[in-house]
Amino acid sequence: MGPLGIPEVIAIFIIALVVFGPKKLPELGKSLGRGLREFNKAKNDLKATWDEQLREAENQIQSTKESVNQPIRETIDVVNSAYPYAEGSRETDHEAGILPPQTEPKPELPEDPPASQPPKEN
Repeated sequence: MGPLGIPEVIAIFIIALVVFGPKKLPELGKSLGRGLREFNKAKNDLKATWDEQLREAENQIQSTKESVNQPIRETIDVVNSAYPYAEGSRETDHEAGILPPQTEPKPELPEDPPASQPPKEN
């Protein structure tokens, strides 16, 4: 069902003219125009309210992110100032081969014994 073409609009106009008469048709057009105008106004008001609420929510989220990130940044700065290593020379415990405290290396398990061969049939 596509958009209405010129012939369809003319057919609808003729049917409306026959059903409602030439005196009632202008009044119906005015009423329809007023109704569409009010509908568009309500739609635009709703859209503006929605956009405003969305902007307020985004601002609240941004301020919350900043209030959470600020203490984290301060903590990172304190840690970095307490351990002033050059960034390129740092290596993790894993890279250095250091085991966590109070752990012992696990002994290596022996390999699985070879599977026994099925008996030969005579």
